[in-house]
Amino acid sequence: MDPSAPLIFLDSGVGGLSVLAPTRALLPGAPIVYVADSAAYPYGQLSEAEIAARVPALLGRLVERFQPRLAVIACNTASTIALDRVRDALDLPVVGTVPAIKPAAALSKSRVIGVLGTTATVRQPYVDDLAARFATDCTIVRHGSPELVDLAEAKLAGDAAGVDAVRAAVQPLFDALGAQAMDTVVLACTHFPLLHEELRAAFPTIVFVDGGEGIARRIAWLIRDQPWPPAPTPGIAVFTAPPRAPLLSALARFGLDDVRTL
Repeated sequence: MDPSAPLIFLDSGVGGLSVLAPTRALLPGAPIVYVADSAAYPYGQLSEAEIAARVPALLGRLVERFQPRLAVIACNTASTIALDRVRDALDLPVVGTVPAIKPAAALSKSRVIGVLGTTATVRQPYVDDLAARFATDCTIVRHGSPELVDLAEAKLAGDAAGVDAVRAAVQPLFDALGAQAMDTVVLACTHFPLLHEELRAAFPTIVFVDGGEGIARRIAWLIRDQPWPPAPTPGIAVFTAPPRAPLLSALARFGLDDVRTL
């Protein structure tokens, strides 16, 4: 294994940084390429056929260019639709991000769990499968919130994400039939953990669960004992459309100092 071979993370925007951050904490010497498919942002508004075609093709190009040791689809929507296709297409380990229903079921006392994601993610059969496997005694309430994706993107670009705006975007989940006893909510979009502070302020009695740390542990296990460069290298951020200038300082906070447009 080439020590300079990077880990590559793909999302339609900056949500995948919520997966990158715990991965860097576990693997501080790992070379990183973070890809924001901003030309197709947000994936949650594309058709399933578009995602199933676009994600494997884009990752194939990126693998040819960067020769990574492992790829992470750091997006719940893309993972629930295209993960199997990507694994079939690429000759390297591919890690997906799926709704953290299993840990949420372990935490919930009321046995009513919310799944908050994009519209595309919450309607996927994959969610039904996870609920059937890990939360058979729970009521699962779902809501798709594209507004929350935009609020997370804006926050990282330097715009304040007000608690009232976050509350309004999420409130339909709590107003849904059967949600009255809900005590745990799965953040089934990688953008949403970027709004943890606002979510906790808006709904202080709710436990919010995401899969970032679990995904980081999975990545670390898959590449255990592999060599790394003798010194950390600057992380690379690749956008498929030019990024907004205010994002650059935020990317630097995640160690992504080399910003490129594909």
